This record gives sequence, structure tokens and C-alpha cells, in this order.
Amino acid sequence: MALTENNVSNNSTTGNSIDQRDLVMLPLTRVRPYEHNPRQSVNQEFERIKASIREVGLDQPLTVTRRPGASDYMVHSGGNTRLQALKALHKETGDDRFSSVPCLYKPWIRESAVLLAHLRENDLRGGLSYIEKSQAVLQLKTLLEQEQGQALSQRELETALSQGGFALASGQLTRMSYAVHILLPLIPQALYAGMGRPQVQRIRALQRAALCLWQEWELGEEAAFDTIFAELCRRYDSPEWEMELLRGALENELAEQSETSVHLIRVALEGELQGYQVYIPPEPEPDQSSSGNDACEKTDRGEQTGLVEIDLPQPKGESGSQEARNTLASMQTDQAVWDRAVADFTGINRDISTALYQLRQRALDQATRLAQRHGLGDLVVPLPELGLGFTLSDLPDVSLSEQLDEATLDQLALIWWHLAACAELTVARAQALVPYLAPESVLRPALVQRDLTPLFQQVRCFDPGQSGYRLWRQLGEADWADFLGLMESYRQLHHLAEAQGLSLWETR
Repeated sequence: MALTENNVSNNSTTGNSIDQRDLVMLPLTRVRPYEHNPRQSVNQEFERIKASIREVGLDQPLTVTRRPGASDYMVHSGGNTRLQALKALHKETGDDRFSSVPCLYKPWIRESAVLLAHLRENDLRGGLSYIEKSQAVLQLKTLLEQEQGQALSQRELETALSQGGFALASGQLTRMSYAVHILLPLIPQALYAGMGRPQVQRIRALQRAALCLWQEWELGEEAAFDTIFAELCRRYDSPEWEMELLRGALENELAEQSETSVHLIRVALEGELQGYQVYIPPEPEPDQSSSGNDACEKTDRGEQTGLVEIDLPQPKGESGSQEARNTLASMQTDQAVWDRAVADFTGINRDISTALYQLRQRALDQATRLAQRHGLGDLVVPLPELGLGFTLSDLPDVSLSEQLDEATLDQLALIWWHLAACAELTVARAQALVPYLAPESVLRPALVQRDLTPLFQQVRCFDPGQSGYRLWRQLGEADWADFLGLMESYRQLHHLAEAQGLSLWETR
């Protein structure tokens, strides 16, 4: 039999009501939700939970505790939504069934223990967004430091969380702090709409890469860059966050500040993101064009900074055979398409080698945009002089299956396979691709051994007849344009290479 509130005493020294757990019946008015509940968004299951309680009552008691010296009780670990539903039902109906609530009483320990219990319970139910979890973890850090009277290192906090049943992988605290302290003031709509850890990681990587270029090219103080980055984040903050918009705006800002082509900026920024650096030599002054000083400046710069200097690919050879010329001419009939392929690359003639390079760059741009919109942007690796202009370094992150709904996972898988097809990932020679694959990726053994079973096991594969229903009709206009454009770039690259008797997978 459950105890009533009268059976519960309160120790004035410790604040503990009893020495062990007991089931008690408490008046609804004496139980309050936990004011620091990690979940800040409305529970989408509220109406369903409310209807269930109306029909059959609570399926399990609430777990409650009481602070020392307090008169009311509060939810100890999960159950805030059920309590709110009960209060709503009592207010609507006045039914005595909802005037009291069965509770499992737990003696008070300390504030951090209650917050940790709520964090653990919400995380187990999958009810927290990444920003809510991050805020709770940092708030928990503050409480622990207050209780212990000293600052906690990252390792000490990780240990404390693990001992409390809430383990975090190494490095997550840094990303959580970035999300709360840097991004939350800038993109609250995107974060509270459900932006996940992978997207936060990509924004952080983009910010750091762009800042590296800003500092390397001496475009101004770091504070000036921070201001630009903050303004752009606020501009594009939306529940429907699009990473491509922020990246494109940053590229335009860098291009404007450095008076450099946005396409060259894109190549340099991708290099920073992928871990290599591209040196873009300054254009010579007219009276210095034959002095050779540019080469000296380039050498000195490389020696001073320790950069690996990678010049952007330059045109090679002559225009090629007449058959190739004819193919190139037919491609140029679609002037808009051709202009997109060669835009902003000043000083490069329209010969065959240059056209291959430009088409590869266009394919890379299309693949990158498409991948970024679907959370796969960090998998695209540039191949400026090889293959179709890009490849994929790995399979989609397996953690996405825990964060995305079924329909979104289906779209992500179909996008990955589309990118893989347009990059000829399973067709090209494995030896040509291995240097670009992630070290621990299952792609390495799968491609080398020509056993694609691991790919089919980790990335959903559908009957081609389902592509329209699961993907095509779902894509926005920007995605659809890049989806089709990437196939067109693939076709044009092959037609041009075949006309000249070239192999796209052989370097010249």
C-alpha cells in the first residue's frame, strides 16, 4: 500500500524525507516540474500522453524528491510531461482521479544529481536536441564546480559524467561548448529546430578554415572576421538551415576582401577543410611580368610559412584532334552551361585540357553543394586532375541513423549512391582512389577486394524504381538542379575525353 504525504517526514538537517525509497500518494498541487529540465522544447507526444492518462491513468509512478527546507516536491528524473498532462486534465475536468499522483520518493542528494538524472532519462528516451543536451551538460559542469568549490578540467568532468551513468566521447565537450557559447547566440532557430552534432561540427570546421585563409592572406584583424561570420550566421538562421548558404556567403566575403576569384577561394577553402593547403600566387604587376620575381616570392613564402605549395592546374598541350574540337563546339552550343563551367577562371584558354579541368571543377561544385545540403559535405574529396573531379572518402556517419527519421535516411542514402555513381566510386581502379579514402573507412577493403557487401549493409540500397518516390519528388529546386547538373557534367566529361582518346582516370 502506498504511503500518504502524512507518512513522510522531512529531516531539517539533511532535507531527506526518509532513508529509503517509498511509494507515496501526493496531492497534485504539491508536485512541481523540475525547473532546470534539459528539455526546453514542447514534447510532441504531449497530446498522446494526455489522452492515455485520461483513459487508463499513469502507467508508472513519478519519481520525486524535495530540496532541504522546501515544502513542495519536484520531479526527480523524467516525468515532467506526464505531470503537465495530469495538471491539464485536472484543470479541464476537475475529476478527483487527477487530484493526486502516485510517486516514488527519493531522498535528496544534491542539485547536480537531480540535473544529471533528468539529463540521463531524457537522453535515453531520445527526447533532447543537440543544443538542449549541450546546455544541460554545461549547466551540470557549473553545478559540479559550485558543489566542489573548484574548476573541473574536461577529463574530470567526463569522469564525473561517466560515474553518473552519462558517458561522453572524447572531444564532445569542446563541440558542446562551441554550440552553446558561439552558435546559440547566432543561429538559435536552426539549433532549436533540431540541428545535430554533425552540422555543428561542419560549421566549426568551416569557420576555422575560413579564419585560416583570412589570417594567411592578412585580410584584417581576427575580430573583423568574427564580426563577418556572426553577421552571416544571423542572416541565414532558419529552422530549415542550409549549410551551403553560409559557405557561399563566406566564400564571397573572402573573394571580395582578397580581390580574388570566388572559384579560387572555393578551391583554397576546400583545401583547408580537407587538410591540404593551396598557394595562390599573386598576379604579377605589368612591369614585373618577365622579371621572375613572382617565383622568388612564391619560394620565399613557402619557406617562411612551411606550406606545401600546390599551384592550381594550368592548361596542358594544344587543342587536340579535330574530332575533339567538334565535340567541344557542340558542348558550347549550350552557352549558359559552358559559361558556368569556365566562369571566373581568367587567363585560361578554352583548349581541351582546360575544358576537362573546368568540367571537373563544375562537377566538384555540384557534388559539394548537393552533399552539404544532406549532411555529407565532409565526404567529398576534390580530384582536380583525375576522374570526374571528385570522389567520396567514406560512407555516411552511422550515428546519423540515430538522429534522422526514416524518410530522411532514405534520401541521404540515395544521395550518397548518386554521388558515388557520378564519381565512379565502384568503377574506377581502386589504386587510384585509395589515397583519398579515410584511413579506417570500410571503403578501402571493399574497393580493393571488389566486395561491395559492406557498402550495401551500411548504406541503404533501393530498387531503382523507388528513386522517384523516395528522392526525386522530395528534392528542392537547388538540389534538383545540382542532381541533374552533376549527371550532365559526368556525360560531358566522358564525351570530351572519348573524343580525344583520353582516359579520365589517367594523369597526363
